[in-house]
Amino acid sequence: MKMREETDLSLEVIILLILGVFMFLFGILLFRIHTGELPYNPDSTYGLFLVIVSFQIITMGKTPFGDLRRSLLLVIVGICAAILGMVACYIPGTLSWLVRVLVGVLLLAGGISLLLQLFFSEEKARIWMKVPRVLQHLTIACGLIYAITIISGLITLFPMIKNDPQTGIVLIAYGISFFYLSWCIHKVSRVYPEETGGLKKESGSRFKFLQEASIPLSLAVLIMLGVLLSLLGFLLFPVNMGLLPFSPDGQLGLLLVVMAIQMMALGDTPMGQFKRSWLMIIIGIVFASLGIFSCIVPGILTGLVQMLIGVLNILGGGILLLKRFIPIVQGMRNPPAEPVHVPPVMRKLMITQTVLNVVSIAFGLSMLTPGLIPAMIVPVILIINGILLLLLGYILQQITRIGEIGGQTTENPSE
Repeated sequence: MKMREETDLSLEVIILLILGVFMFLFGILLFRIHTGELPYNPDSTYGLFLVIVSFQIITMGKTPFGDLRRSLLLVIVGICAAILGMVACYIPGTLSWLVRVLVGVLLLAGGISLLLQLFFSEEKARIWMKVPRVLQHLTIACGLIYAITIISGLITLFPMIKNDPQTGIVLIAYGISFFYLSWCIHKVSRVYPEETGGLKKESGSRFKFLQEASIPLSLAVLIMLGVLLSLLGFLLFPVNMGLLPFSPDGQLGLLLVVMAIQMMALGDTPMGQFKRSWLMIIIGIVFASLGIFSCIVPGILTGLVQMLIGVLNILGGGILLLKRFIPIVQGMRNPPAEPVHVPPVMRKLMITQTVLNVVSIAFGLSMLTPGLIPAMIVPVILIINGILLLLLGYILQQITRIGEIGGQTTENPSE
């Protein structure tokens, strides 16, 4: 396997790998948390789990209870769950009971629902077990995951029955099961590519909220990042006034995990677009591991993660600005014979990306030198950053639609 070769890992496999890292690392850390050697932040741990689950819902229509049509209503539910998880990561102690119970219910009820579907559906285990090798492995992997999910739900809902070392063993087994399932799904997607396009969902519905929502992965990531940064900015106002507690580790860890998913699924980094190679997958897993560790164990990696995010944002913003303006300067020195017409939507895109790069540099500076930018200016930077990301997603959707209309016109000139 060459490190620079492009991978064909699907988003589903990538999310399963992230969940595997989450559970495996959590299980290992729980032994030292139990002995008091490490601190523990349950709020950001549960919050991060909710955000990852929400990511599955928004991008694939995969819920803890099974595959559903990725309707606008489901996307809104996913965004609301993500916001709840983000608040739990940012503001410890405010939603502790709610997020714990919600995560416990999702695990317990979802595990039971999925286990019943696995064994009683005519399209799953009954058929899979008759086919040799990979589908039999898939049945075993799903059964393990769903059974451990039920156990984890019981432990989460009823803390009095848990014992930390035993829970750690359960979580390590859970993580290994996620790795096993991700391998199975990747193999199945290669052997039966026509069968892995997801559930066949009817797109028609009288209600707009129940119709299939056309949200590409890149737009879903921009929505998540935009909501994440905007919400953080609004919450920092009462935090800076001393009205709310704040978890910098939860904030930084969550940001790193979302960044890792973006890198692994799209090859997008703060420093630009790269080939989605095995090297990028490994770097993404390292980033995800650092973010997960920060959410579970506060105060250990704060400085390192803060510096990493700061440097990436400053370098990324600066490099992208240079890439954008060097061709413009060269064009001014050697102007074309005829002026180049730039469509209004492309002009909006360039302006938005430029301002976003400048704001990214400012955000990076606030990470590296906390006292350089006034405390009340940092939330404004974050809100602007979040709004610009949402605006960027909207503009990219406009460009995609214009391209689709243009393609249809080219194919059907008579219309």
